[in-house]
Amino acid sequence: MNGADTAWIITATALVLLMTLPGLAMFYGGLVRARNVLSIFMQCFSIAALMSVLWLLLGYSIAFGDANPYWGGLGKFGLIGITGDDLWNTIPEILFFAFQMTFAIITPALFIGAFVERINYAFVMVFAGAWMLLVYAPVTHWIWGGGMMADGGIFGAVGTKDFAGGIVVHETAALAALLLAIMIGPRKHRTTPPHNPGMVAIGAGLLWVGWFGFNGGSQLAADGGAAMALTVTHISASAASLSWAFWERVKFGRSSLVGIVTGTIAGLASITPASGFVGPLEALVIGLVAGILCQEAVVLIREKIGIDDTLDVFAVHGVGGIFGTIMVAVFADGTFIAQFGALAIVGIYTLVLTYVLAKAIGLFFPMRVDKESETNGLDLSTHGERAYDMNS
Repeated sequence: MNGADTAWIITATALVLLMTLPGLAMFYGGLVRARNVLSIFMQCFSIAALMSVLWLLLGYSIAFGDANPYWGGLGKFGLIGITGDDLWNTIPEILFFAFQMTFAIITPALFIGAFVERINYAFVMVFAGAWMLLVYAPVTHWIWGGGMMADGGIFGAVGTKDFAGGIVVHETAALAALLLAIMIGPRKHRTTPPHNPGMVAIGAGLLWVGWFGFNGGSQLAADGGAAMALTVTHISASAASLSWAFWERVKFGRSSLVGIVTGTIAGLASITPASGFVGPLEALVIGLVAGILCQEAVVLIREKIGIDDTLDVFAVHGVGGIFGTIMVAVFADGTFIAQFGALAIVGIYTLVLTYVLAKAIGLFFPMRVDKESETNGLDLSTHGERAYDMNS
């Protein structure tokens, strides 16, 4: 056990949890109408709690067990037999469990942005739990748990390179988001502006800081690799923020606060798979391209195709994560076969399982709330609370 590595991953674990609570909650919450902000907070907190329990019982074992290349098995069910003295490389395995748990929390939390303001809370909870166990955990095993896409697997000696989750986190969550947005249909009021851009900016800032743990912590050591991952993460986020704002200025004559912070997230998502394999100049290029690429993806999905992916989950996280995954083959030691092959296999698997799970769960829990609840807002109709008391 290495004390410095352990201390850093403890810190990184806290930073990644910060990304969901309160980072993502505030980022998404500020983007919706005032009558729905508490529903976002509720979904984020509930998913964090549920994924933690499910990760303990089954998820960690499925992802990081050693049953076979396709399925980790149930040998680590409930962490039975694992103590604080057991190691994963140079850190306690119980700490590795906790660090990976925060990834299992934020991944299903990401896709709630696609169907806000009209989703049934019970459906969200049941679907998110099943999806994490049957989609996220197996994909994690394939790439990070020594499974079929790791080095020596189906793509040969050089396996799929995904340092911190371009495929495992961003592609899976974004494809699920896009499909669910199509299945549930558009909102009644699609053009409603964000109710609190300031809250959006604060949430984005928390995500930016938390991403240092997300990418830097994925090195699983307190060394130069972690320092480089942290640095390139910051450079990509900065570059994408600027290129997004610049492209808005070119097209519309002004740059918006919500726009620049969305560019920040695009840069962070894009550098995630490459953060352990590229240097600062490559990160600068990735970020500059990501800010424009993801902005154009927003226009394509929202305006030209007409899908109400409400908070642009696929355009930002999906396009960004896929772009960054491909850049590993361009700038680093990944191969195009391994990178594109993994994107294709994981993409098909995610779409099929997401569709099957949504249809099956929808038989028992309706996906969408009724029209009256949607009009009145989910805060009051679902949770009996209001975010703002205008009379006080």
